[in-house]
Amino acid sequence: MPRRKIRVTGAPEAPLRAALAALRAELGLPADFPPKARAEAERAAKAPVLPSYDATDIPFFTLDPPASLDLDQATHLSRRGTGYRVRYAIADVAAFVVPGKELDAQAHRRVNTLYFPDERIPLHPAVLGEGAASLLPDQVRPAALWTIDLDAEGRTVAVDVRRALVRSRARLDYAQAQKRIDAGTAEEPLALLKEIGEARERQETERGGISLNVPEQEITEQDHTYVLGYRSPLPAEGWNAQLSLLTGMAAAELMLAHGTGVLRTLPAAPDGAVARLRRTATALRVDWPHHVSYAALIRTLDPHDTRHAAFLQECTTLLRGAGYTVFRDGVLPAITTHAAVAAPYTHCTAPLRRLADRYASEICLAAVAGLPPPDWVLAALDALPRRMADGSRIAGTVERECVDIVEAALLKDRVGDVFDGCVVEIDERRPTVGTVQVDSPAVIGRIEGDRLPLGERLRVRLSRADPGTTKIVFTVA
Repeated sequence: MPRRKIRVTGAPEAPLRAALAALRAELGLPADFPPKARAEAERAAKAPVLPSYDATDIPFFTLDPPASLDLDQATHLSRRGTGYRVRYAIADVAAFVVPGKELDAQAHRRVNTLYFPDERIPLHPAVLGEGAASLLPDQVRPAALWTIDLDAEGRTVAVDVRRALVRSRARLDYAQAQKRIDAGTAEEPLALLKEIGEARERQETERGGISLNVPEQEITEQDHTYVLGYRSPLPAEGWNAQLSLLTGMAAAELMLAHGTGVLRTLPAAPDGAVARLRRTATALRVDWPHHVSYAALIRTLDPHDTRHAAFLQECTTLLRGAGYTVFRDGVLPAITTHAAVAAPYTHCTAPLRRLADRYASEICLAAVAGLPPPDWVLAALDALPRRMADGSRIAGTVERECVDIVEAALLKDRVGDVFDGCVVEIDERRPTVGTVQVDSPAVIGRIEGDRLPLGERLRVRLSRADPGTTKIVFTVA
């Protein structure tokens, strides 16, 4: 599922990047792996546990952002009668990480790869995450190989997953893939990405699911000031995301059928969260008629429009109630669905970057093989939701603090200026403190005042903005 993405460029000593480095130090985040974990990773990289099934004849390709080296997924798409066959290879982290050893302990402490606007803190050492376990081109790698057959409308009709050796033939970024598809020069395994992706998008619409095409905020330094821009996602990114969703839904159904698993669940958004989002739409002048549902509105937005791009960034707030739900011995949980997916769903396609995916993969492999999950999976299963929740809280803190720092840097030279905005939230315990969405530039900040008109447009004055010491603060003009 999407997160708010911000990218910052500039020299490491620039004030903005210095503030981000200070945040990492303040949060006590690990700068590197301890020597014991690095040594274990080096040994594992040289001697992974390899499966016997050989699928290296399948010409997989990977599709990721240009600079990515931690390649979790490789894809091969083909026709099957009037339908399709999706082969989706997922990096087999369990082939390298031994349960209970130092690498495993480090993964349980880190939980997720943490993304900062200028760098990231990885879940696994680079020798594995960007090397031996990554599905890099022209390298034989162990993987969990999913084979999902679809009918002509894109509905799932058969699912299989097994351990296999795979070899990617091509490492593509989204722009390369989009260019080939649009030009009609893509070979069938890539050309079908559009056909299958659009079919899955229609299935998503039918079941009431929502995909957020969240633009990436780009902060660039120009003449000692910072400029905010947005990079809109390409259609190929959405089609690729549909394959990940497809696999996560197939994995969830497998686990539910076999009575043990870990689901990614999300209840319907509370009315208050949706009301806040409506006020944000008002602030950004995004037309949201009261008779139009949230799902219907999302499908009308254009991420190339900066107002819509800013609004899509804020739509990710409705996903913050998501959690991990485990079950075992055939006793199913009360909630099995993810509200945004509108179906049972699990995280299983990014094990190089997310701890829970390794466990989901092992449970599904065992289910298809007709075996119980490994003992090490069952032993850790009950504690997994809390561990993932702790990791999600840290990731959420990183995201919120990074947004605050970036927005303060963006506005640091505009203290005293007046902006158009809308109060989208008021603190229930402190009615003189609230949150304001500014129209342009599209930032959100704290507002202070005796009478804050919730949901109404108003003029606000920037009173503080320093990326090194404080968040942005506005007052009523």
